[in-house]
Amino acid sequence: MNDQPANRSGSAEPANSGGTDIDAATRRLTAALDALERAVERRRDADRNEDELASRIQALGADRSRLADELDGSLVRTRKLERTNREIAEKLDAAIGTIKSVLEAAGEKP
Repeated sequence: MNDQPANRSGSAEPANSGGTDIDAATRRLTAALDALERAVERRRDADRNEDELASRIQALGADRSRLADELDGSLVRTRKLERTNREIAEKLDAAIGTIKSVLEAAGEKP
């Protein structure tokens, strides 16, 4: 019988190879932890970017509402100006008609 422990393949290992297995497992664990840490950092960055995007979308929504309100106000003012313009044009036409009538009645040509 052999006093040395058997490895997975069934062959005998040297007495100090257990340290090598532990070192290899430690390196794999360290690499896995490093990969996990990088994945967590990427996730944090993605979450941060998502939060920034949500803030930007909210700001754009607020800007859109403000601009819509300003546009509505401008449309109201434009309609008032158009109505006032029409009223003034009608009054000017009436005044011109009155002046022409007075001039014609006085015997002058316009």
